[in-house]
Amino acid sequence: MRDPQELYAWEPRGLALVDEATSGSDSAGPVLIYHFEGFIDAGETGGQLIERLLDGRPYTTVARFDHDRLIDYRARRPTMTFRRDRWTAYATPALEVRLLHDATGQPFLVLSGPEPDVEWESFALAVRQIVERLSVRLAVTFHGIPMSVPHTRPVGLTPHGNRAAELMPGHRGMFDEAQVPGSAAALVELRLAEADHGVLGVAAHVPHYIARSRYPDAALVVLEAITAATGLVLPETAHALRGSAHKTQNEIERELAEGDSELVAVVRGLEQQYDAMAGVATRGSLVAESVDLPSADELGEVFERFLAEREDGEGER
Repeated sequence: MRDPQELYAWEPRGLALVDEATSGSDSAGPVLIYHFEGFIDAGETGGQLIERLLDGRPYTTVARFDHDRLIDYRARRPTMTFRRDRWTAYATPALEVRLLHDATGQPFLVLSGPEPDVEWESFALAVRQIVERLSVRLAVTFHGIPMSVPHTRPVGLTPHGNRAAELMPGHRGMFDEAQVPGSAAALVELRLAEADHGVLGVAAHVPHYIARSRYPDAALVVLEAITAATGLVLPETAHALRGSAHKTQNEIERELAEGDSELVAVVRGLEQQYDAMAGVATRGSLVAESVDLPSADELGEVFERFLAEREDGEGER
């Protein structure tokens, strides 16, 4: 393994500002929020939250990762702009740690950008070095996962990490053990926990029939969980997501009201299943009433049509 310090470079001004903001005797250290583009993120849950956190809020770059070493450009080709007879711009990938402040002036850090394609172990160790240098008290990651749940019920969450039980009590795990495709974010969480650093992961349950479209409800619920766990005060971000969530819910309800019988059947079936399982949890029963649900292919067909119609409508506006 090559030296992880070769993967990133500090920005002197940003590093000095972090040291200044966390130098007080009453400082417990900043929170690090991180999310990488490219892995499963149903409803663009993590992507939306990062976008809203950075949108319009001043920040200072603290560290930059070497994207030339970590990103496979042939797999994810950066955008270039061609004007008349020449190339005029190149969208350089940015995998960076940024310093921001919440509404009360409390500092926090955001690590975001494309998920590294290579050198995951070195990258995870590099993040650990950054966490230790900046005295990070808690690292938080999040994303959306597609689930058989209806949009008419509250967004469920699955917390994980060595601080999950303490910071998000009352949430039950979905299973005891599972093997799933790995991600750089998950490996960072694992390696930080092994080094006894505090980590919290939040997975939002997104209705699978809209999992490939933006679902602001999920991002909003994740934000609320993060602010409750960390003490960060982010009212502007919450307000923006709440407005988007209201608009999206209205669009879905309009689609249902227009009489798409297949979509209605999907939602009603999922509502029955959700309510049956909620009843089981409330009563402590071990058996839920069986519910006849559409097949995966049927769900996929309904979703694809629904998504296409929604995108056409956005294009007309």
